[in-house]
Amino acid sequence: MDIDDLRTFVEVADAGGVSPAARRLGVSKSVVSRRLFRLEAELGVQLLARTTRGAALTEAGVAFREHAARAGAEIDAARETLQPSGDLSGRLRVALPLTFGPTHLAPVLADLARRHPRMHIHSSYSDRFVDLIAEGFDCAIRVGHLQDSNLVARRVGEIGGKFLASPGYIAEHGAPEEPSDIASHQALMQGTEAWQFMDGDRIVTINPQGRYKADNGIALAAAAAAGLGVAWLPDCVTDPYVASGALVPIMTRYPVPSAGVFVIRPPGQHPSRKVRVLTELVIESLGGKPARDDH
Repeated sequence: MDIDDLRTFVEVADAGGVSPAARRLGVSKSVVSRRLFRLEAELGVQLLARTTRGAALTEAGVAFREHAARAGAEIDAARETLQPSGDLSGRLRVALPLTFGPTHLAPVLADLARRHPRMHIHSSYSDRFVDLIAEGFDCAIRVGHLQDSNLVARRVGEIGGKFLASPGYIAEHGAPEEPSDIASHQALMQGTEAWQFMDGDRIVTINPQGRYKADNGIALAAAAAAGLGVAWLPDCVTDPYVASGALVPIMTRYPVPSAGVFVIRPPGQHPSRKVRVLTELVIESLGGKPARDDH
């Protein structure tokens, strides 16, 4: 049984169709279809029911999917055991934040590709929270305060942030001086997130309200500079605005807790060597300290 056929079946099952699986694998749809036909012929059962919307697992496909995924993972682990210090090979799919990723993390992936020329690196930049398992990612790098999940997270660094507003907004509305003052101001947010402040050693949490939302920090910084409200943003986004005077730090007596940078991977006993190597490179790049996996 061909391992590529097994991996292709898992991709089609997780992606929900031949076309998205082909994009993930970087091959043509005809190659994917041929591998599926060969696997089903060898097993003597239909694994996927083709529909107008894509492909759905049959009862046999549901039962076989976990075995196929486990077999692919075992083969990868076996190869890494045989060549623990050799060049990395195969594909690495990683999701990265759009706000922080292109400037701070893209150079790390480029360095990884340079060091390991047999690797195929597929990176996706978005500020939305991707579903690693359903969308077929090996790992993701996320910034901020993590929500509880069954994923495995490793802290690899941290970034600072500030509360800011434009001089024009402050002149018209005044600047909040205490956390409770935020309730009377327009907050620029990604969604319905809570904001945290340090009051000495104590963390104060508030739930701001606002009419302007965006899922990208750069867009929120532009909105703040336009005078639409107050924002809590990372320094890597706002440093140029502060340097030019377009944004002014506010509530400096209540600093923002540092946000963590995390490598997130699906649950499993051990991360793949590709993910481990990427993790160490990110730690090196961000000047962080190695840390153990946390659930």
